Amino acid sequence: MSRRRFVTLLIAAVLAISGALYLSTQRNLPRDARGGALLPGLAGELDSITALTVRRGSPTPTVTLQAQAGRWTVAERADYPADVAKLRKLLLALSDAKLVEEKTSNPASFPIIGVEDPAAPAASGAEIGFVAKDGKHSVIIGKPIGAGNFARRGGENTSYSVEPGISFEAEPRFWIDARLLDIAPAKVQSVAIKPATGAAYSVQRMAAAGAATAAATKVVTSASPPPAVAAAAADGFTLDGVPPGRKAADTAALAPSPSAFNGLTADDVAPAAGIDFSKATVATVTLTDGEVLTITGAAAGDKHWIQVQASKDAALNAKTAGRAFEIAAYRFDALFRPLEQLLVPKEPPPGAKKPAALTGPAGPTPKKTLPLAPQS
Repeated sequence: MSRRRFVTLLIAAVLAISGALYLSTQRNLPRDARGGALLPGLAGELDSITALTVRRGSPTPTVTLQAQAGRWTVAERADYPADVAKLRKLLLALSDAKLVEEKTSNPASFPIIGVEDPAAPAASGAEIGFVAKDGKHSVIIGKPIGAGNFARRGGENTSYSVEPGISFEAEPRFWIDARLLDIAPAKVQSVAIKPATGAAYSVQRMAAAGAATAAATKVVTSASPPPAVAAAAADGFTLDGVPPGRKAADTAALAPSPSAFNGLTADDVAPAAGIDFSKATVATVTLTDGEVLTITGAAAGDKHWIQVQASKDAALNAKTAGRAFEIAAYRFDALFRPLEQLLVPKEPPPGAKKPAALTGPAGPTPKKTLPLAPQS
């Protein structure tokens, strides 16, 4: 190899190494910056924050949370109370986020990691903005990476990977205070249902003596072990409004579902005037303390809406007045049970074909013969 060729190769190698070292310094954070806070001043400003916005795929915020009159509300839901626990969780996640590595500063590469302009209709990341005592701040949280996310501070071109991860929702319905009713089953005295069509009915909690009698009758007819009288007193219900020729189901079936009024949450909230309640079912729930709740329900497409009004609970009325709440379909069905569910099934008409006996690998399952007890 000639001397000139050797020098040329040496210079090329030095340039290649220098280029690699330059790219490495551009990619990695300085030692004193690695592990620093994504938003250095946030930890000391948490208690001074008065507003928070989330923006994704829009030139304006898709979620606006604001503190007013001593409470946090969701502006896009007519200032309905916000979920403060969820808000605080997000703010703490932002204040805990630490820089791991510097990433691209090229705007053309921002969409790849989700830190592009959040106004873009197809933006995958979202901008979180907040107002604190020291002014307005914003950060774009991008796609997940490892145990964290890509992120870019508002007004800067440099992007980073940060840890731990930051998760949040960009739709207003996920930010409302979803708690609606929390009534223990033992507090329900009666439930009267007036359906949009069909006959009305009510279920009433029986006195302890009546419940004990019903329990004793059940022991005779089923030959099962006697249940505790206390349990019977708590769960015993009777049905008013039984159609002629029909029989009510047993007391256990008549009792409202344990989850009907306990821990009832809303999936969304809207102005009641915007929901058609002209063909509604009404449930009147009387509690053991004398409180009466009127729950009006209507289905609209695949959504189920209710209105709630209390006779004594002023705080609940202030929260629900003029509003309708979307709830899960199964919760709606538990609130407004059709009368047929509370009746003994009809006998098949004479001559109708009875269901075939269940068979297993060894043939038909033999029927067990139990002594018949007199019916009460």
